[in-house]
Amino acid sequence: MSATNSNDAVIFCSRYTHGVDEKRRLQIPAKWRPSDTSTELMLIVWDGNGAAGSCLRVYPPQQMQALMQKVAAMSTSDQEAVALRRNIAKKSEWVSMDKAGRICIPDALAAEAGITGGKTVALAGALQWFEIWDEDRYAKVNAGDNALLTDAMRHL
Repeated sequence: MSATNSNDAVIFCSRYTHGVDEKRRLQIPAKWRPSDTSTELMLIVWDGNGAAGSCLRVYPPQQMQALMQKVAAMSTSDQEAVALRRNIAKKSEWVSMDKAGRICIPDALAAEAGITGGKTVALAGALQWFEIWDEDRYAKVNAGDNALLTDAMRHL
């Protein structure tokens, strides 16, 4: 993975297009692969994309830990927070890479994200994580992102 400083902060940038084979194996771009080949990545079905539909968010361990800390700080009596915890838990799975740098997307997660074997997917960097998208869904979310960009740039 691309490291920007001595504490190995990972930055996922760029966009790639890769095929998913019939066994739902997907090649991870070489620049995004962990240097430790035993590192597992967390796949989470991400439903917060409006009309575009779900994608798979892919978190390396350090970023998954940050997400878990954020979730742990949420009230256990807040029903929205509880629903979020349940959904992250039931719609996620750790995966490992094989020697060729591929992950196998679990059946249930692939189905929810609209990813099937024999198709091409978009892998989109999102700085701390990356996303795996069905190409049609990615086109929709990308159009929405582009429409919001002028206003979004004001946050910087």
